[in-house]
This record gives sequence, structure tokens and C-alpha cells, in this order.
Amino acid sequence: MCPVVLAELLSDPFRSLKARESLLQIPLLDLKFEFWERAGLTRAELIKQKIKPKLADTLIAQVCIDHNLPLHTRDTGFRSFAKHAGLQLVLHGFVN
Repeated sequence: MCPVVLAELLSDPFRSLKARESLLQIPLLDLKFEFWERAGLTRAELIKQKIKPKLADTLIAQVCIDHNLPLHTRDTGFRSFAKHAGLQLVLHGFVN
């Protein structure tokens, strides 16, 4: 699992203790060398295209891009990463 996704899931104050413990058992993907630089450059490229990506979304997308893994989500905000940054995106319904 992407470390940023884990942080986002654990930030739900109503998540049960059992669910939190289960989430903590899932192995985390490592951040590849120069991850932060690539994430910043990816976000800059989208901003140059007049897109306003959230920083957390950028970090999630960059981990998936670096590991060549598809991102499964309901959040259509990741479409710009698929179009402009090479993210493999699988949408499962839509949330804005």
C-alpha cells in the first residue's frame, strides 16, 4: 500500500481499532530514490497545464507511477495524472 494512502485511511477518527490494526498489517511500498523530486516535477507539469492537483494526490500517483502499479480509486481527480503523467488508472465509480 502507498504510505500516503495508509495515512489517509488512518486519519478517519471513526475507523475501528480492529480496522486500524488490519491496515497496519498491509506492507507499504517503498519510496524510490528521488521520489520527492519526481513528485514535485510531476505536480509542476500538471500546474503548467492549468491543473490544480492536490499534494496528497500527487504523492499517491507518484508512488503508483514509480512502481508501475495501477491506482484503483473512485476519485476522478486522478484522471489528469493518467492523461499527463503516465498513471495507470482504474476508476470504480465516481467521487468528486
